[in-house]
Amino acid sequence: MNRTPRLYALVEELRAAAPRSLTVAALAARFEVSTRTVQRDLQALMESGVPVRAVTGRGGGWAIDPATTLPPIRFTPEEASALVAALAVADSSAPYAGAVRTAAQKIAASMTGPASSAAQDLAGRIVALPPRTGEPVRTAVERALTDGTVLRLSYADAAGRESDRTVEPAGLLTADGKWYLIAWCRTRQAGRGFRLDRITAATPTPEPAPPHDLAALLRGSAGAAALRPTALGPLAP
Repeated sequence: MNRTPRLYALVEELRAAAPRSLTVAALAARFEVSTRTVQRDLQALMESGVPVRAVTGRGGGWAIDPATTLPPIRFTPEEASALVAALAVADSSAPYAGAVRTAAQKIAASMTGPASSAAQDLAGRIVALPPRTGEPVRTAVERALTDGTVLRLSYADAAGRESDRTVEPAGLLTADGKWYLIAWCRTRQAGRGFRLDRITAATPTPEPAPPHDLAALLRGSAGAAALRPTALGPLAP
C-alpha cells in the first residue's frame, strides 16, 4: 500500500476505534510498516488539519475525534475531476485559499483507484498565471469576514486613484474570475464592492462589524442580479 491510500486507511482505522486510542505498534502491524513510518504518517495527518491527537499515559496511543471527521466518501472519476477543476479555480489569490489547500490534501488522501488516477491526471494538466492579490490582503479580508469585524483598507479604483476606507464586511461576490468584497463603506455611507486585486493594503480591527444583508447592499448595483452558486446550495442555510 503506498502512502496516500495508507493515510486514508489510517484515518478510517482510528475512526473505527474512536473514542478509544490505538498504539503506534498496533497500527504498524495492521499496515505492515515500521513504527517510524506510522509516526510520520500521523504527524502529516495532524499537520494537514485532520483531528488526530496523541494520547499520553497508560493505554495511550493515537485517537481521532469522530465528530469532526467524515465517513468514507467514494468518488467517481468524473466527480474527482470536477473537484480538481474547482480547486484549480481557487488559486492563491482567492479568499480562503490556504484552507482550500488543506482541504484538497484531505480530499486527495481519501481518493483511491480510478478516482485517484483521474484526479492526478487532470491535476497534472492544469496551469494558472500567478495571481496579483497579495497574501497579506487576502488574509486580512478572510479574518474580517470570518470574525465579523471592521476592516481598514486602501483601495485603488479603475483609474488608479487611491483612497483609504473603513468598511463593515458583508460577503463576497465572484464574477468573471474576479473576487469582490461587498461591504458597508463608512467613508461613502453606502454599500460598495471592492475588487480584491485592487485592495493595496488591508488591516483587520478588533471592532465588531454590524450585520448587513448582502442582497440589500447589492441592490441598485451591477451585482444586483447575483445569485448563490448552485454548488453551494447544500451548504447554505
